[in-house]
Amino acid sequence: YMTAGATKLKLDLFLPRTSDAPAPCVVFVHGGGWKNGTKKSGEKNAAWLTEHGFAVASIDYRLTDVAQWPAQINDCYGAVRWVRQHAEEYNLDPIRVGAWGTSAGAHLAALMGTRLFPDDEDVSSRVQAVCDWFGPSELLTMPPNNVGNGRTEEEVANSNGAKLLGATVRDVPELARDASALDNVSGDDPPFLIMHGDADPGVPLAQSKKLHQRLVDAGVASSLIVLEGAGHGGPMFKTDESRKRVLEFFTTNLKQHAGDGR
Repeated sequence: YMTAGATKLKLDLFLPRTSDAPAPCVVFVHGGGWKNGTKKSGEKNAAWLTEHGFAVASIDYRLTDVAQWPAQINDCYGAVRWVRQHAEEYNLDPIRVGAWGTSAGAHLAALMGTRLFPDDEDVSSRVQAVCDWFGPSELLTMPPNNVGNGRTEEEVANSNGAKLLGATVRDVPELARDASALDNVSGDDPPFLIMHGDADPGVPLAQSKKLHQRLVDAGVASSLIVLEGAGHGGPMFKTDESRKRVLEFFTTNLKQHAGDGR
């Protein structure tokens, strides 16, 4: 879907079997601490949406061994543009594009909904709905990024957050804020569905609670679903009830209401 330097980035496009009207498309962003993972995650986590009339574009993006911030979010923007540019070819609705991610992918999906592409663009990279599954929303307060509670300076310097930014959050606080959805929220952001387990050992539930409250305070439609006993992903996110919540969210915001192309 785009070439960044020497890296050719690919996506897997899953299409509904039958669709008379152009299908809304959900861009799925995999997790893995920004250093692992592939687009294959979308097949098991999101492709089921095609059974309900959605297209799903599951994307690869540059990992931290290839490039540092903001390469990752720029790749996500590029994927949204690709969907719009190829909408007619694949019978997609170019004004109804959503984002969905897990963990580090949810961090990027949330930024797709809150952080504007900073330069001019011929094709909009804005999305019309965001589903955030247990993603970090504020890098400055993520425990692995800070010394204390048994974490040494050396460990923090080798954290996933430091690898993403190229330095610890303490050394580049403005860059950390640029890479945090919490610090990019504004009143014209699209609706959010945030789902998080209250026993998550990797990303504190507080990360989602703070983002949800910031969105609500800005007047953005946001729903926070706390899964009791759920960890960092796992079976509770794959139940019929969890899928139902995701389906209802995207149906309401990408099917029932026409997007505005922001």
